[in-house]
Amino acid sequence: MSVEITAHNPETVVEPDWQPPMPPTDLIFDDGEPLETNRHRIAINVLIRSLQQAWSRRNDFYTGGNMFIYYSSEQVRNKDFRGPDFFVVLDVDGTKERLGWVVWLEGGRYPDVIVEFMSASTAKIDKGIKKDIYQRVFRTPDYFVFDPFEPNSLQGWHLHSSQGYQPLVPNERGWLWCESLGFWLGTWSGTIDRETAVWLRFYDSEGNLVLLPEEAEHQKAEAERQKAEQAQMLAEAERQKAEAERQKAEQAQMLAEAERQKAEAERQRAEQAQMLAEAERQRAEQAQMLAEAERQRAELLAERLRALGLDPDI
Repeated sequence: MSVEITAHNPETVVEPDWQPPMPPTDLIFDDGEPLETNRHRIAINVLIRSLQQAWSRRNDFYTGGNMFIYYSSEQVRNKDFRGPDFFVVLDVDGTKERLGWVVWLEGGRYPDVIVEFMSASTAKIDKGIKKDIYQRVFRTPDYFVFDPFEPNSLQGWHLHSSQGYQPLVPNERGWLWCESLGFWLGTWSGTIDRETAVWLRFYDSEGNLVLLPEEAEHQKAEAERQKAEQAQMLAEAERQKAEAERQKAEQAQMLAEAERQKAEAERQRAEQAQMLAEAERQRAEQAQMLAEAERQRAELLAERLRALGLDPDI
């Protein structure tokens, strides 16, 4: 604040409060420079899309790729563009549309995670000037570099408050732990967007691959297919069980019918035997009656002969 004293007016005149110059608004968000290769483009999208898939129910983060990050007016004047290949900022409004990341419009927030996809022409800068800026200016906690054409090129650093970036030690699979995201970064061999390569991918704390949206959909569809197939197999098993029960019941019914028929045959045989016995008894009785009749007739004849004076026994 400045003060001006005049001869005509002994009062002190105070100029309006001084305001610092406003940050520039004419920012460039596209320098027209293409990515190194199509594989670099795919590699960036793989990390962006898989993280968005993993955190699809969250809106408290922003992830971008190949976007400018503006952090000072001097940087703008010098056209010193910094566009990390992949970055993540946590605890911000993830639903907001952005052409780039302008630090003074984001509450002074810098990326929490940065990944640079190197090439032969950028490796020195990525592990030199950029790494130094991300450490000193951005204070980005986790920084990684990877060359999509060199499967064994993954390197990473975690920021310590007093010692700066310290190299991350890979696990037995060669993966590096990203503390900010709670994911591993490691390689995965396969085909994405019709290009077969060794890709940098996220893995969860259990070692499971963090899927891309289409992979998640395929996995979901496969799970549904297996579920439907299992349900069909269970239904078929139930049908076969019911059929076996039906056949068992039918067989039991046939056995019962056979037993009934056997019993009926036994009854008929017994009844026939009884009838035969009764016929024999009746024949015997009839024979006895005939014999008795013959005896009575012979006795009557003998009496008549005796009455005539004749000996019936001669």
